[in-house]
Amino acid sequence: MWDVFKDWIFDCIAFFANFLGDWGLAIIVITVIFRLLVAPIMHKQIKSTFQMQKVQPLMQEIQKKFADNPVRQNEEMQKLYAETKFNPLAGCVPMLIQMPIFLAMFQTLREIGYSHPDEVYSFYGMVTDLTKTPANVISDGFGAFFPYLVLMLVFALATFLPMVLQNIKNDSAQRNQMLIMGGVMTIFMLWISWSSPAGVLLFWGASSVIGILQQQLTMRHLKRVEAQAEAARIEVEPVKVDVERKAKKKRPAKKH
Repeated sequence: MWDVFKDWIFDCIAFFANFLGDWGLAIIVITVIFRLLVAPIMHKQIKSTFQMQKVQPLMQEIQKKFADNPVRQNEEMQKLYAETKFNPLAGCVPMLIQMPIFLAMFQTLREIGYSHPDEVYSFYGMVTDLTKTPANVISDGFGAFFPYLVLMLVFALATFLPMVLQNIKNDSAQRNQMLIMGGVMTIFMLWISWSSPAGVLLFWGASSVIGILQQQLTMRHLKRVEAQAEAARIEVEPVKVDVERKAKKKRPAKKH
């Protein structure tokens, strides 16, 4: 079943490569199609992130209030999730969907150099061989290695950048914590990219860049919608007028 899946991916890439005349461009087209297919799921993830930014102060308040009572803390968290319709696991779904594609692309591009050796798997001459890894070409000189280095940096930094954009407005302690975590993740991704085929780095880097653009556009849209809803709520809210009634003066008693 897995081999059939890999063959299907190769056939899709080969179709666009024959049509466009370039394997790298074919991988980018496949990436765009893939991102369009998962766009609704990504929208839900970004919406969940937007909700988390609003819910986070309430979560911290619950954690402080029930720090000595984990059971009550968990109950209050579940109530908060239900009231705000927030799913803390929503952010994991797109990653789980992308991983099989990533692994299939990794194995396909690693193997086609041997299974189809007559093809030239290049990206407009900038990347001479998409089946080779940065570790394979570093001995060929810096000029040959430089395009692979660019793909490595895009691959790693595109993983780190969303974390920065999401936490840039948080308090300094939390922001620093996320930056450290993002830095560790970037180093880890650089280590992975060292032995990954350039075609995989191109796929993942292009996918991450598209994801960042979608994230920024969706977050701006959600903020604009929330601002409009808040403005509409203020307009329809009844104005309370505090009318101060003057005490009535007693009428003078009539003299008989």
